[in-house]
Amino acid sequence: MNSAIGRFIIRWFVSGLGLWIAASLLGSESINYGSKLGVIVVSGLVLAIINSIIKPIVIVLSLPAILFSLGLFMIVINGLMVLLASHLYTQLQVKNFWVAMLAGMVIGLVNYLVTTILEER
Repeated sequence: MNSAIGRFIIRWFVSGLGLWIAASLLGSESINYGSKLGVIVVSGLVLAIINSIIKPIVIVLSLPAILFSLGLFMIVINGLMVLLASHLYTQLQVKNFWVAMLAGMVIGLVNYLVTTILEER
């Protein structure tokens, strides 16, 4: 899928899958979505929209911090994007910023793995 819509659908799927895996790993007391698949699907959509629109702006604005930390500040940015998604879509509840950062790392890892698998094809 080389079209923009195809890439967005893959980003949506990866975001939802990453949220589901993060919620499974971190437990329902850290990330609560009511055990409903629809909440994960909509949360993945909200996170994909945030990552498409807001995240590039935040990356450009925080470029000095990213360069100074040799890219580790991206973990903070990913956590902020997950936290923002939970604030915009209240059925997804993230306990605190640290949980959001861990979820952001899991989502980033899932994104890396899915991208690697799709590029091999």
